[in-house]
Amino acid sequence: MPKKSPPKRKKSSTRNSRPRFSQRLWSLLWRVGLVMLVLLAGWTVYLDAVVTSRFEGRRFEVPSRVYARPLELYDGASISTAALRQELALAGYRSGDGRQAGTWQQNGSRFIIATRGFDFADGEEPRRRLSLTISGNRVAGFQVLEGARSPVVRVAPAEIGGIYPAHREDRVLVSLDDAPPLFEEALLVTEDRNFYDHFGVAPLSIARAMVANIKAGRIVQGGSTLTQQLVKNFFLTRDQTLIRKGNEAIMSLLLEWHYDKPDILETYLNEVYLGQAGNRSINGFGLASQFYFRKRFQDLELHESALLVGMVKGPSYYDPRRNPERAENRRNLVIDLLEQHGGIDAQTASQARAKPLGVTRRPSWSENRYPAFIDLVRRHLARDYRQEDLQSEGLRIFTTLHPAIQEQAETAVTSTLDELDKRATDTRLEAAMVVTARDSGEVLALVGGRDASFAGFNRALDAKRPIGSLVKPFVYLTALSAPDRYTLITPVRDSGLALEFENGQRWEPRNFDRKQRGEVPLHMALSRSWNLPAVRVGLDVGVPAVTETLQDFGVTSAISPYPSLLLGSVDLEPVAVAQIYQGLATSGFNTPLRTIRDVTDARGEVLNRYNLEVNQVADPAAVHLVQYAMQEVMREGTGRSAYYTIPDSLGLAGKTGTTDDGRDSWFAGFSGDLLAVTWVGRDDNGPTSLTGSSGALPVWTRFMARAPQHSFSPVVPDGVEYHWVNSEKRALTDEYCENARLIPFIVGSEPTDFEGCGGDFSRRLRGWFEGLFE
Repeated sequence: MPKKSPPKRKKSSTRNSRPRFSQRLWSLLWRVGLVMLVLLAGWTVYLDAVVTSRFEGRRFEVPSRVYARPLELYDGASISTAALRQELALAGYRSGDGRQAGTWQQNGSRFIIATRGFDFADGEEPRRRLSLTISGNRVAGFQVLEGARSPVVRVAPAEIGGIYPAHREDRVLVSLDDAPPLFEEALLVTEDRNFYDHFGVAPLSIARAMVANIKAGRIVQGGSTLTQQLVKNFFLTRDQTLIRKGNEAIMSLLLEWHYDKPDILETYLNEVYLGQAGNRSINGFGLASQFYFRKRFQDLELHESALLVGMVKGPSYYDPRRNPERAENRRNLVIDLLEQHGGIDAQTASQARAKPLGVTRRPSWSENRYPAFIDLVRRHLARDYRQEDLQSEGLRIFTTLHPAIQEQAETAVTSTLDELDKRATDTRLEAAMVVTARDSGEVLALVGGRDASFAGFNRALDAKRPIGSLVKPFVYLTALSAPDRYTLITPVRDSGLALEFENGQRWEPRNFDRKQRGEVPLHMALSRSWNLPAVRVGLDVGVPAVTETLQDFGVTSAISPYPSLLLGSVDLEPVAVAQIYQGLATSGFNTPLRTIRDVTDARGEVLNRYNLEVNQVADPAAVHLVQYAMQEVMREGTGRSAYYTIPDSLGLAGKTGTTDDGRDSWFAGFSGDLLAVTWVGRDDNGPTSLTGSSGALPVWTRFMARAPQHSFSPVVPDGVEYHWVNSEKRALTDEYCENARLIPFIVGSEPTDFEGCGGDFSRRLRGWFEGLFE
C-alpha cells in the first residue's frame, strides 16, 4: 500500500492579517492625509484670496470728520477774554506754559498761545507761538513770537463729530513717514523685535511664550508677531480656538508672502485697537494721538509715543485716564526697553520717565457734541454725497459752526427755559434756536431742544409750526414795494372786519389786546404788531402777492391761499424762518443758508467748495423801509424789553410772533453781525401762557447780550431818502418840532405838505444843544 502523505497544515491567518491590516491602515492614512492636504490647499487658496482682496481693495472704512470753523486771530478781531478761553478749550487747548503746542498762558488780558499745525483745505497752517492782548472785546498787540510771520493765524478747529461706518470703528490714517522719531523702534522692541527677520510667525517666540506660561500657570507672555496681531484684528475674531490660531498663522505667512514689511507695519499702525469712546472704537495711532493728547501723530514726543506703544498690550487695562499709575509704569517699561536696546541713551530715558503722562483730562471730542448741527450738515451733504461714501472715504468736512456762539445759544435756551418753567404751570417747555452770520448766511449755531446733547427730535429742522406775526414784515414789504400806494406813514385802519366764505364759514380777526385804534401810521402798525391793519393791508395787496413774496424769500413748503396767511397760518421750521429772515437782514438778497465751507478727501484734496450764493429777490429800497420798522419794534414796540438787558448802544431789528393760545412763541431779529431765530412752545402743541415777547424774546435777548457783535446800521440804498415828518399828520416838518420823526422814503413817495411848529426858537435852541452831545 502506498504511504499516506501527512495532512497539509493551514496557513496562519494571524500572521497574514498583520501586514494586510497595516497596509490598509497606511493606505487609509495616506488617503485621509491626501484629502486633508487638498482641503488645506483649497483653504489656503481661499485665505489667500481673502488676504489679497482686502489688502488690494479698500483697506479701511474711514469715517468722515466734521470740523467747526477755525478761530482766526488778528489785530482787531472781535472776541472777549472769556470767549477766547472758551474757544481755546473747545479746540482742545489747555492752560500751560504757552510753549508746548496746544497750550496757552494768560497774564491779565495778555495771552501767549502755542498753536498746533493743521492741514486746512487751502493749505497747511504751521505751528506758531503767538502773543496778543484783549482790549475792549477786541484783539490788540497781535504778534507772532515763533514760527512763520502772518497777520492772521488760524487755530486748529475743534472736531465736532463724524459720520461713522456701521461697525463703529474710528481712525485717522497715517503713514510710516508720519511717525515721530523713535516711534518705530519703541514699537518693535516692545511688540516684535524680530519683525524684519521672520516670515509672519516666530516659532521660537511661541515656544518661549508657551514655556513661560506653563511655568506661571497662566498667560503671562504672548508669542504673536506684529503680522499675527494685524491678521487677528484685520481679518479674524478674537476667539481663542485652535482653528482661529491656525488661520492666523496661515494668513500671516500669506501676508508676508505678498506684501513687504513697511506696508504691513503701516497697516498695523492704522488698525491696532487703542481704546473706546462710547460705542466707537479708537483704532490706529493716528486717532489715538488725538484722542489722548489732542496732537497729530507726527507731533508726539518720546514719552507720549511710549505710552501709546505700551497701551497696545491692553488699552483698557492701561487706560491713562482711569489707571494713570498702571499706564505710567507701562510707559516707563517701554522707555526702559528702548534704552536697553540702544535706541536712546540713559539721560534721554531718564528725562522721558520724569515727564507726566500729559493726557488730556477729557477725550478730544464727543461724537454727539452738537448733534442738532451735525444733523443739518448731514442733510446738506446728502445733496452731493452718498451715505456709504460719507461713512467710509475719510472725508474732511469743514463747517461754519462757531463753537463759542453755539455754547452761548445752548446756555441761553436751557437757562431761560428753566426760568420760564418756574413762572408758569405749563407742561415742560421746549425750544429751538438758529443763529446765522447776517451777511453770509453761514449757520453759526443750531439748538434742537433744551437738552442740546440729545440726538433725537431736532426741533430746529423738523418742528413745523405756524409762524404767527413773523409773517407781517413780508405783508408790509409787499405793500411798500408799491411806493405810489404805501409808505411808512400811510394811514392804515385798525378796525374790525369779518370775512364770510362760500362754505359759510366766517373769519373775524382781532388784535391781541382786543382794542381798535382807528387810523394809524403803517410803521406803528408793524412795530406794535397789530393784527387788523396787517389783514387790511394784506387783503388790499392780495394774498397771492404776499405768497409770492414769501416764496421769493425762500419758503418752499405749500402755502394755503387763505386770508389767515396774513396772520401767520403758514407752518415753517425755525431753520426755514431763519432762511426768509436772512433776506430781510441782507436788504432783499436771498442768501441760502450754509453749514459747509469745504469738503476734502482723506489726502486733503478739495472735493467741493461751498461759496457764498446771493440772489436779489426784492427791491432793497422797500426792504430798507421794513428794516426801519423792525428797528422801531426794538425801540418802541413789542421787542423793547430786550433793551432791559442789552445795551442801548447796540442797534437791533426784530419781530415777535405769537399764535393762538400762545401755542407758539417766536422771535426773529438781527444785529450788524448775527441773525437769530428762536421758537418756544410745547411738543404736544398745547397752549401756553406765553407770547413772543414773554417766551422767545427772553431766550433771544439772553443770547444777544452775551455774543460780541456790532450794531445794525443799514446802508441807505439808492433811491431812498430820509425826511423829518409828522407821521400822524402825514406831512414834512422841522427836525425839532413836536412829533418829528426821521423816516425813510422811496424817492418821490415822501409827503408834499409841510407842517411846521411856528418857529419855536426855544425848541430849536434846545435841539441844537442836544445835537452837540449826541
